[in-house]
Amino acid sequence: MKEARKDVRFEEIGRVEAPELCAFSGVLDDISLSGCRVHFPVPVDVNIEDEKEYELKIYPSRANAEEIELLCIPCWKSESDDEECSSLGFKIIHSPGTPQLESYIHDLYDNNSDELEIEETEYSFI
Repeated sequence: MKEARKDVRFEEIGRVEAPELCAFSGVLDDISLSGCRVHFPVPVDVNIEDEKEYELKIYPSRANAEEIELLCIPCWKSESDDEECSSLGFKIIHSPGTPQLESYIHDLYDNNSDELEIEETEYSFI
């Protein structure tokens, strides 16, 4: 089943620092203009119902990509079966790093535009 998303989401990798959530760096799994998914190497204790804002510093793995500072609200959390790590989905709110994020997403879109066009065509025939 295809998920309905507001923005195109890109599978991407990078280091994520969120000191208020976890002492260890997390790993970026995917990102869009409106959200991202990060997994941490240990369980993370966060109350999704609080809608508290957290600062995330994303260090993309792509060459020449700038650090991106974002304010995010956790939307969902899942733990691995062995409960040794946590994945969190974040909603990105207007942040100091919004211009860097927009530039980064634009670059990802340009680099993947051929694949995105193919996917759109495939979906239109279903």
